[in-house]
Amino acid sequence: MELNENARIDTSQVEDRRGSPGGGGLGGGGLPIPIPGGGGKGGLIITLIVVVATVLLGGGFGLNALTDDGAPPADGGIEKCEGDNPDLSRRDCRNALYINSIQAYWQRGLPENFGKPYQQARTVFFARGVNTACGSADSGVGPFYCPADHLVYIDLTFYDELATRFGARGEFAQPYVLAHEYGHHVQSLLGTEAQMRRAQQRDPGNANRYSVMLELQADCYSGVWAMHATATTDAGGQPIFKQITDQDIAQGLEAAAAVGDDAIQGKAGGRIDESKFTHGTSAQRQQWFSRGFDTGDPKQCDTFGNAL
Repeated sequence: MELNENARIDTSQVEDRRGSPGGGGLGGGGLPIPIPGGGGKGGLIITLIVVVATVLLGGGFGLNALTDDGAPPADGGIEKCEGDNPDLSRRDCRNALYINSIQAYWQRGLPENFGKPYQQARTVFFARGVNTACGSADSGVGPFYCPADHLVYIDLTFYDELATRFGARGEFAQPYVLAHEYGHHVQSLLGTEAQMRRAQQRDPGNANRYSVMLELQADCYSGVWAMHATATTDAGGQPIFKQITDQDIAQGLEAAAAVGDDAIQGKAGGRIDESKFTHGTSAQRQQWFSRGFDTGDPKQCDTFGNAL
């Protein structure tokens, strides 16, 4: 993967709260996905399986193993990514550019494929804890999308945990994660997420199965973006990516496998319990990411069939 050093980063798509206090555990009032053994930790639509590891590992996953405190670099926050020749060695600058690319695709792809306008959503960079319209959260839950405020949230040190504990070390794991979260934003705009919630309420015995369908569709949407990523441009028409290689896609597939329900349960040392799956197996997550990438067509991401 090679980013274009001449692409200008639109930092307005990012809200940098890394220097702000917040968090303190999951709160109430959101749209929770049922989580096995959740112990009352509802209140957020957690859109990456890492939250399941939080539960299975006894809570606090990630908090005590972060490689730094997630604060902005000493030379400044996201505003330092603006202007010509941004420093792409900085993780926050690269992630902002990934976000620009993902939203540039959906700005065109949503109306072309679904006949609906795309509404941009900012990503909040936070450190350790954050307050959201879905409740408060700490870094242990991993990245998530909150449908109540239409924001994506991520502590960028999550990527260190994804690499060291789950083995997804490649750089392309980062845009895969972000594109997955923006897949949830697309589901919110299309009404899919709301339909899924209603289905869970009608049929609570299959609530986890509906959750798996939602997550696999977000993986598929992530693959669709990856297929179109090299065609995305900044506001001035500069390509955002110079190239995306087969190795990059392999890294995306590796990340998808690392956060499969069966992989998470296996790393937690317990038995594999399919009844508690909420995001899909490693094989399923790879399958649907690949389907999105191979077809480049978000209409091929129907994981629900007639279920809704």
